[in-house]
Amino acid sequence: MKNKTVVFLISFFGFIGILGAQKSTLKLEDIMRGEAFIGYSPENIQWSEDGSKVFFTWNPTNEKLRDYYCLEAIPKNSSFPLVKKVDSASLAELPIANGVYNSNRSFKLYSKNGDLYLQNLNDFSILRITKTLESEYDAAFLKNEDKIVYRAGLNLFSWNIKSGQTEQLTDIRKGTDKKEQALSEQDKWIEKENLELIGILKERKDLSDLRKARNKALKEKRPKTIWIGKADIFSLKLSPDEKYVFYTLVNRAKTKATLVPDYVAQNGYTAPNQAREKVGAEQDTYAPKIYDRIRDSVYAISSEAVPGIFDKPAFLKLYNKDSVYNDKYKEPRNVIWHGPYLQANSAFAVYDLKSIDGKDRWIIALEPETANYKILDRQHDDAWIGGPGIEGWKGVAGDGGFSKDGQSYWFHSEESGFSHLYTVNLNSLEKKALTSGKYELTKAFLSQDGKSFYLISSEVDPGERHFYKLDIESLKKEKITSLTGNNEVYLSPDEKKLAIRYSYSNKPWELYFQENKSGSVAIKITDSQSDNFKKYKWRDPELVYFIAEDGKKVRARLYRPEKSQNGGPAVIFVHGAGYLQNVHKWWSTYHREYMFHNLLADLGYTVFDIDYRASSGYGRDFRTGIYRHMGGKDLSDQVDGAKFLVSKYGLSPKRIGIYGGSYGGFITLMAMFNKPDVFKSGAALRSVTDWAHYNHPYTSNILNTPIEDPDAYRRSSPIYFAEGLKGKLLMLHGVVDDNVQFQDVVRLSQRLIELGKKNWELAVLPMEAHGFIESSSWADEYRRILELFEETIGNKSK
Repeated sequence: MKNKTVVFLISFFGFIGILGAQKSTLKLEDIMRGEAFIGYSPENIQWSEDGSKVFFTWNPTNEKLRDYYCLEAIPKNSSFPLVKKVDSASLAELPIANGVYNSNRSFKLYSKNGDLYLQNLNDFSILRITKTLESEYDAAFLKNEDKIVYRAGLNLFSWNIKSGQTEQLTDIRKGTDKKEQALSEQDKWIEKENLELIGILKERKDLSDLRKARNKALKEKRPKTIWIGKADIFSLKLSPDEKYVFYTLVNRAKTKATLVPDYVAQNGYTAPNQAREKVGAEQDTYAPKIYDRIRDSVYAISSEAVPGIFDKPAFLKLYNKDSVYNDKYKEPRNVIWHGPYLQANSAFAVYDLKSIDGKDRWIIALEPETANYKILDRQHDDAWIGGPGIEGWKGVAGDGGFSKDGQSYWFHSEESGFSHLYTVNLNSLEKKALTSGKYELTKAFLSQDGKSFYLISSEVDPGERHFYKLDIESLKKEKITSLTGNNEVYLSPDEKKLAIRYSYSNKPWELYFQENKSGSVAIKITDSQSDNFKKYKWRDPELVYFIAEDGKKVRARLYRPEKSQNGGPAVIFVHGAGYLQNVHKWWSTYHREYMFHNLLADLGYTVFDIDYRASSGYGRDFRTGIYRHMGGKDLSDQVDGAKFLVSKYGLSPKRIGIYGGSYGGFITLMAMFNKPDVFKSGAALRSVTDWAHYNHPYTSNILNTPIEDPDAYRRSSPIYFAEGLKGKLLMLHGVVDDNVQFQDVVRLSQRLIELGKKNWELAVLPMEAHGFIESSSWADEYRRILELFEETIGNKSK
């Protein structure tokens, strides 16, 4: 009887506890279905060439695959738009998003499924140029626009539009010419002596030479054979006047690939998949060259005249080892040559150079005949070059292009501390800033008449993106879009209309139409949200900021429960990628996390989502705030955020959890190991645990290389601080993750075992890579995260 009473009392008080707990109408398994629960937003938006229709992919009926739809009647004012599904018979007629136009836009040249097509934009007829097994690409109109040039394999070809004649312009081959292989001095001596002693040999050689000379005179002139050994062709371009071929050889580095085994492969065997190299591996080298077709000669473009090309990076002085690397820096630093960028009205070829060490970017104007060049702009950063339109990846070229008349070149630069638009005159080298201010220019492109730039920027607010038109002469800027949030603009061919993919913080992406003028109204075209998604009142997160320990303003998204209470729990979410923005006014790429944060708020948690140091959208100093120390200011921002929640909203300092994926998982580990008294629990998803095991392009920008800058890696890698773990740690990782590889979390697990740590666990997802695909995996992952917080800082923790 006594035992029954105890059981009854436990059950009763458990029931009372459940009644007293806050609840949510959201179900975890639903929100983890992603778009299958939300509704499928329109994607892949493009205009028809005549500007009468807008095509896009959509899935309003929740099919297995998206289909193409078409806005067939451009709406006026608030008239009902006519949207139709594109039938299978019409799919072949879909417009091609890529391609190039001739000067008056009467023809469009494009590649489709590896073949070339020419579309007449007067009657919209299409002429197929090639139908081959080999792919043709990189097509362009030549200066007189009577020919096109394209690449196939290692070589360039031209096609005469009127005659239909195809001509091979280059003869580039792998390997070496055995006939021209140099003889040893010994062999040369023997051959010379033989010809002098044996008269018949001399006669036969002379006769052979005569035949070769006559046959060569009779043959039609062919392009010079260029042997490139084992190198690959990184870039291959023909000058618009057909005089010069520009090509860049890339010599592939011999690197050791990592291994990512797939244990659940279709054939039942473990698949040993090879993946990327690790940071610090030897890098490819680039050798730009010019083939002068008139002089039939090849010559190299040297980087030795580039200013600063021999400079040693500043961080070496911290080790007092800069002299150790003197021999290394006797040679020019390794540089990637992007380009050339060519224009019919310009005598120059423009190259965009990036140093492999990430410290410099040069834009140069080259004279093809001499291979001499002048510097249009140099961008240097002791940390690393990056930012919108500039990019931080060494393999990615910066945004830029020629003016309409070919007299100047435009580009992005962080010279002012924020990415802005500049032009430089190719002759006078006069540089001019076209935009300025404490905001970022995220995209720019030239209008068809060359008199204006179209811009996307955050001028209104770091959390908004709007479309502008900038007059180049007057620098007068006109704001075209007005919807608060993010406006992804697709301009019609005649530049009179806009298709806009728009979203707000709690409203997923939809398609809108608007006239291309300030003050015009954006008309909604699609309604993609599911009925189940619409049933819930989704929070519009508050955008707040707090002052970090170094005095910098840091922005954050705040999700608060309806009935907040003193001493309540808080969860801090850390976005991934490092250089990414999530504190904004549009529908997040982290839409599952956004819905999960609504669920947490329903359950009584306050959720804080911080754009910590190195996040995009806030300028150069913010971007490089983690140089040589990841887990420094980006972690202290999380700690300062936790303090802000306690002081501002009265939350309990003993009930704070943290979680995030990828870079967010890395920060979670650093928080749990280095600030164990701040964070009671943490969930680290697909986390970097040791930066010496991540890839080269991303990591070496921020931390240099492990051999040259070991201190940066030592203080930035969680595995070195695992002994600091106190709170409850949950780690989750996909086994076939070829980005942040499963090896990362396995090595950390072994470290925790050796340290005797008990309050941690690892959950593996056998069939998931870095970005999860299956909704069952998402649900399993977030069920574990929710249980962790409920147990450690939530209702069950009391």
